[in-house]
Amino acid sequence: MEAFAEVRSHQDWEEPLARAGLVAKGVSYGIVGLLALKLAIGDGGRATSRQGALEGLAGTTYGTVLLVLLALGFAAYALWRFIQTAQTDKWGKRLGYIARAIVYSGLTYSTLKILVGGHQQSQTGKAHKTTAVVLAWPGGTWLVGIAGAAFIGVGLWQLYSAVSRRFEKKWRGHSTWGSRAGVVGHSARFVVFSLIGIFAIKAAIDYNPRAAVGLDGALQKLAHASYGEALLGVTAAGLLAYGVFCLVDARYRDVTR
Repeated sequence: MEAFAEVRSHQDWEEPLARAGLVAKGVSYGIVGLLALKLAIGDGGRATSRQGALEGLAGTTYGTVLLVLLALGFAAYALWRFIQTAQTDKWGKRLGYIARAIVYSGLTYSTLKILVGGHQQSQTGKAHKTTAVVLAWPGGTWLVGIAGAAFIGVGLWQLYSAVSRRFEKKWRGHSTWGSRAGVVGHSARFVVFSLIGIFAIKAAIDYNPRAAVGLDGALQKLAHASYGEALLGVTAAGLLAYGVFCLVDARYRDVTR
């Protein structure tokens, strides 16, 4: 009984963190997807990262309120992943949880910085700077190449998740349209992560840090490719679908798994 009560008490405060974080994640991806989709159809959007999309919200009362809520959501997501890191004894899962926690801690910081009037460097600009630093290290070319391969690996995992619909196994219940959004959204993430990885490897091979890209740069590469408007439009719609999937995930997910 004591063990059950302890598990229950963890769920009582862990579950709100997870669900708030997943909602914030969905909203941020939805904004990026919407902006990129508007660019693809010539309606004044732009190819940007989540930090860049959030920066566009600043300056209005509505935007400020949304940024505050997103900052709280990102912080909740990061805390949830840190908690999961402490709860598992499997090193593979632990590394995955800690990586997500670090990413969302960074998003929390970026959002708070935007709220106080700070300017965010583009994700691709950060990629250029970081790649240049790492390339200067002994073995830096290999490190950048390995990072690129890791991004491609993450992309392939997203594709596997889309094909297998493995995310449904974590749900309490079922949503047909949520599942379809998950397939489309994970497929779009496969494209984006794979592009980031490919250009990181190119940066390593060419010893050119400016070849590296972030999310914004990956979307720009699509826009400038042959049939760029169509490619960008499909990927943008996929990122928007991923945002919808995250909202469904927040509703149905068993966050204790």
